[in-house]
Amino acid sequence: MSMYQLPEHSLLRKKQFLYGVATASFQIEGAADSRLPCIWDTFCATAGKIKDGSDGKTACDHLRLWRDDLDLIESLGVDAYRLSLSWPRLIQLDGELNPAGLQFYIDLLDELKARNIKSFVTLYHWDLPQHLEDKGGWLNRDTAYKFADYVEKVSTALGDRVYSYATLNEPFCSSFLGYEAGIHAPGLTGRGNGRKSAHHLLLAHGLGLQVLRRTAPHSLNGLVLNFTPCYPHTDSPADKAVAEQADQYYNQWYLQPVMTGQYPEYFNRLTDEEKPVIEAGDMALISQPLDFLGVNFYTRHVYTANADHEFAVVEIKDAEKTDIGWEIYPQAFYDLLTSMHQKYKLPPIYITENGAAGADKLENGQVQDEQRQRYYQLHLNALHQAVEAGVNVQGYFAWSLMDNFEWAEGYSKRFGIVYVDYNTQQRTIKQSGHAYRQLLQSRV
Repeated sequence: MSMYQLPEHSLLRKKQFLYGVATASFQIEGAADSRLPCIWDTFCATAGKIKDGSDGKTACDHLRLWRDDLDLIESLGVDAYRLSLSWPRLIQLDGELNPAGLQFYIDLLDELKARNIKSFVTLYHWDLPQHLEDKGGWLNRDTAYKFADYVEKVSTALGDRVYSYATLNEPFCSSFLGYEAGIHAPGLTGRGNGRKSAHHLLLAHGLGLQVLRRTAPHSLNGLVLNFTPCYPHTDSPADKAVAEQADQYYNQWYLQPVMTGQYPEYFNRLTDEEKPVIEAGDMALISQPLDFLGVNFYTRHVYTANADHEFAVVEIKDAEKTDIGWEIYPQAFYDLLTSMHQKYKLPPIYITENGAAGADKLENGQVQDEQRQRYYQLHLNALHQAVEAGVNVQGYFAWSLMDNFEWAEGYSKRFGIVYVDYNTQQRTIKQSGHAYRQLLQSRV
């Protein structure tokens, strides 16, 4: 495949539609010795938590190779680069800015601006400083105020360098995977932990957004949420009911309070011990207007009513899946965007992550990642159809720029459109990346 194909009249083929690539600090930066420890350092050092026993101490060595990486980003012809800032790199134990960490990001953002590449900055992509976790982490309401203080210091110091700020990336992953299911750092479990941490994360978003309105009034300020649409296995009322409940629990739990100032109806099913403490003014803070909403999408889940498990996921055995085991189902991308559009009065949307893990091999200097190319083609088509149906989508970011530390999967899963040889740190653009570049070059 030489290039992704879209209808000639598609908004996605116009220059005003923004295209980018995305990364996250812990996944690529390395240089762990030049920042404070974070919850992922601790999690990686805990036996059995990371699939391949690896860690993020070196990752893609981006802190050393960032200029080469910007050359790579520029060569793809993108309009924007979505990156996250490392809280433990920027803030010292005494709460003051770390001059060296700040200078790294200033240099990076200045260089992006010089190359006319818009910076989409995420302020929190899961790497909570460990000393804050030691005081309760996201189970401690005070962490939300610590986050606001971090946002104030950093956004003030960065001035007008940032085109767009997102307060948080995927609070579902931080709260549910980190504090309820124990799959991600810090590895805690329990429904009460999950729901309480989710509320404090959303509060942090609200407080952070309030700060950004003051310190970065000219940037686009918003939030990035991930969605895994929930489908019933059959048309039975029981399956439909459980799919609706799962959607409230996993998806709407984060979107609905931001859009309406209220948690989904499922909130009333929680015990008093499981419910977060909601103080006066919390929901108004959480539901402030956004300049944009970032939407991350990869796959769907199918649910069936089950006596043993409230949200029983059904594996669709004959479906095509990516290397991480996620079903390729682009219809869910269209269904997600159009259903959100119908349900809420949405701000402009950016697709801030979309992509596929592949069992990629570098052979004769090339990576022929046919499945990933097909994945992108199908999802760009679904996005085009959603835009045609009236959804206001302003841009799209491929996840990810390059292979990197894939959280609990370690280095065993590759999502990049650029291949990374971790022994040499050599980068090689995959066929999916070449196709992406050609689509961007073909815009009118």
